[in-house]
Amino acid sequence: MSNSSSLTQFLLLAFSDRRELQLLHFWLFLAISLAALLANGLILSAVACDHHLHTPMGFFLLNLSLTDLGCICTTVPKAMHNSLQNTTTISYMGCAAQVFLLVFFLDAEYFLLTIMCYDRYVAICKPLHYGTLLGSRACAHMAAAAWATGFLNALLLTANTFSLPLCQGNALGQFFCEIPHILKLSCSHSGYLREILLTVVIACLMFGCFVFIVFSYVQIFRAVLRIPSEKGRHKAFSTCLPHLVVVSLFITTSFFVYLKPPSISFPSFDLVVSVLYSVVPPALNPLIYSLRNQEIKDTMRKLITGCFSEAINSPSSACYGPH
Repeated sequence: MSNSSSLTQFLLLAFSDRRELQLLHFWLFLAISLAALLANGLILSAVACDHHLHTPMGFFLLNLSLTDLGCICTTVPKAMHNSLQNTTTISYMGCAAQVFLLVFFLDAEYFLLTIMCYDRYVAICKPLHYGTLLGSRACAHMAAAAWATGFLNALLLTANTFSLPLCQGNALGQFFCEIPHILKLSCSHSGYLREILLTVVIACLMFGCFVFIVFSYVQIFRAVLRIPSEKGRHKAFSTCLPHLVVVSLFITTSFFVYLKPPSISFPSFDLVVSVLYSVVPPALNPLIYSLRNQEIKDTMRKLITGCFSEAINSPSSACYGPH
């Protein structure tokens, strides 16, 4: 038995006790994190460099890439360090910082995905009002609201979680600090109920976004099916389906983790689900969106070829992309 005031560290879940598998996890996470950093970095550079991408969708993609980078940098480095060093510890303050940053970036990403759904709805269902409803000021306000709401949710949940007395040890059944697993260590019934109430309030906000997404896509699909040309329908679907895939994966996995009863626990399955919502999307989002956007693909191709040509012609010079 331990008290939260005397806790200095938590014990994270090791992927395996075998050294060979620990190193395999390290190299796998290293590959995923490098792919995510490269892909999201290319998205950021493409949107920043090409004025053709200075559109509402380009602006929201830039913000989405920032949240993806934040998510991957919050959980993966510590997991890689623990696998490489054959340890499972994380400091108390490090755990609190990880919880705050993860909730902040995940919530901001969810709200940004909701805004991007609204962007698709306006573009397809109300194209004549697109410039009015999604002007630069409106886009900036919506993005700022997404980041601010994510920050507020993260602050409230983190402060409340780490104010609870913890007397059930310090072993977390997860490879990173996650609120549901920290709550299992709590010995305060009233504090636990307070945390559940706060989680339910935030879940209602998330569910409202989910209902908005579903309603928007019903309207979008109805409008797309009325397009007379098959080419036009294919183009409309190609811009919406990637977003729908990303939203579906993100919502189902994160809702399962945070809303399932604490009594239901399958360590291996929980581990897989957590990887699916915290590690996989940051690596897949740039791939899914860039493959369906010809302008982004062209700009990224120019950036890559520009970097290679600069490196060949002047190895000591920096790479600035297309001129």
